[in-house]
Amino acid sequence: MKSALPVRAVGVLLTALSLAACPSAAGTAVGEGRPARTTSAWLPWWGGDGALDDALQHASQLHTVSPFWYEATSDTTVDGYQGAGDQRIVDQLHGKGIKVVPTVIETPGAEAMAELLGDPVRRTAHADALMAVAASAAYDGLDLDYERMAETDDEQLRERVRVGYDALTDELCARLHAGDKQCVVTVMPRTRDSGRAYDYAHLGRVADRVRIMGYNLHDALDRPGPLSSLAWYEEFLGYATGVVPREKLEVALPAYGWDWTVGSTDRAKHVTSTEAEALRRDRKAEYVFDEASGTPHFTYTDGGRRHEVWYQDARGSAAHLAVMGKYGVRNSGLWALGFEDPGLWQALAQQ
Repeated sequence: MKSALPVRAVGVLLTALSLAACPSAAGTAVGEGRPARTTSAWLPWWGGDGALDDALQHASQLHTVSPFWYEATSDTTVDGYQGAGDQRIVDQLHGKGIKVVPTVIETPGAEAMAELLGDPVRRTAHADALMAVAASAAYDGLDLDYERMAETDDEQLRERVRVGYDALTDELCARLHAGDKQCVVTVMPRTRDSGRAYDYAHLGRVADRVRIMGYNLHDALDRPGPLSSLAWYEEFLGYATGVVPREKLEVALPAYGWDWTVGSTDRAKHVTSTEAEALRRDRKAEYVFDEASGTPHFTYTDGGRRHEVWYQDARGSAAHLAVMGKYGVRNSGLWALGFEDPGLWQALAQQ
C-alpha cells in the first residue's frame, strides 16, 4: 500500500474522516511468576475516549501505550495530529502504571529518506527534531515507525536506507537513553518479500524493543486473503529470533480486517474486528475459520456485489500467540486499542 501513513492506519483514516523486560514495568506476578504486563498497544488519535477507556480497563496487561500522534514531514519538522500531547491522556495512563511512548511516522519516501539519513548534518537535525518531541511532554520514550522509506524494490536504494537508518537509530537511541527514555522501533516482518530495509541485528542492539507488525500479509490493494498466517509467523519469527534477543522482540497482532468487493480494483474498506463481527451477524453470514492461516472470514452480497471479509478475532490471535510461544516470544502488541474482539484480552492473559 502506498501512502503517507502506515499501511495499518490508512483505511481507518479514509473511512473515519518499556517495557515488560524492565523490572519497573513488569507489573505484578501471575501464574508461574510471569509478569502480568506483556502487551503494548497503539492508541489511535481518532479513537476518542473509547480507545483510552480500553487501555485503562486493561491496564494490568499493558506495559506501554503508544499514542499515534506524530508525523515527520521533513528533516526538522515533526507535526502533531489532533490531540497530540494531551496531558489528560498521559496522566491517566501513567496513573495506571502504563508507560507512554508516542509513535512518530514519516512522510518522505525511500529516495528522500535515503538522502536525509545519508547526510550527517541533516540526520542530526532530524534527531534533534525527534528529541524535541520526546521532551515536549512527560513521555517515557519514542516509537519510531518509519515504513515509507522501506517501500522500494531498488536494492541499492534500500541499502542506502538501511545504512542511514542504522546511523539514525544509533544516535537517537543513545540520546534517548541518556535522558532515561526508551527507544522503540517498529518494523515490517523480515521475510523473503518484505522488511529488508531494516537491519534487525543492529536494531536489536541499540533499541529497547523491536516491534514487528504481524499483519497486512494481504492489504487493502491486494486480492482478498488473510491479514496474517501461521506459516508467515513461522518465517519472520524464525529470522527475528536468530538476530534479536527474544526479550526485546514484540509481535503486534491485528485487531482489524479488510472488506473487499470481489472483482473490483478499488481499495478494500477497513473494518475493526468488532465492526467485522457485527457486519457478519447483521448479514447473517457464516463464520468460517481458516485453519491454515489461523484467521476468520466470511462473504456477503450488497447491491448485487459479492464481498469477502478477512479479519482477526480472539480465536485466531490465540493460534498466532501459540507460534510466538514456540519461538520463545512472549511480548505482544496490538493494533489498535478500541478495535479488538473483547475476548482477545483473555487470549493474551494465557500466552
